[in-house]
Amino acid sequence: MNGKKLVMVAVVLAAAQIAFLSWMIAGRAAILRDGRDVLLKVEPIDPRDLLRGDYVQLNYEIRNIPVKIVADAPAGEFVTADGPIFVRLGKDADGYWRPRSASFGQPGEGPASGEVDIRGTVSGGWTLGPDASLSVDYDIDRYYVPEGEGRDIEGDMRERPFGILAAVGADGVPQIKALMDGDRKLYEEPLY
Repeated sequence: MNGKKLVMVAVVLAAAQIAFLSWMIAGRAAILRDGRDVLLKVEPIDPRDLLRGDYVQLNYEIRNIPVKIVADAPAGEFVTADGPIFVRLGKDADGYWRPRSASFGQPGEGPASGEVDIRGTVSGGWTLGPDASLSVDYDIDRYYVPEGEGRDIEGDMRERPFGILAAVGADGVPQIKALMDGDRKLYEEPLY
């Protein structure tokens, strides 16, 4: 291969990588900019990652979904496959958003005014009895904070209510917009 062809191949590969990374960043920014804002109540777990620094591990109230609100749950069956679930949230009087209904695979009929569908993933291995609940992962379980502040925030979370302001895209994908200490924003995510 001569020098010109090699340079052209390198330029094309570099452009493809840059385009892919730009697409990922623009997608996240679009959700943060245009998504529906929902306030979710969180509980702390452990705030340290030796390789990445301090973070707050977030456990959501909406993580456990009662099977009785899942519209298309095959009652009494054992679910073995992982898959998507759409949880319809509505805003309560305290300002936090909580589950109203859910459906596997695809969202139900379009949400009513004042509701939003958030996409999560359910792991297999559940028996869907009437009193069972499903554990849903929304892939927004870590929020990185400045070094040295993770443990303090974790301690504060045990004493008073914390939440995250999430932006939910039209496809149900959530992104953390801000970490909230009551009504006060502790940290806000930049678009880029």
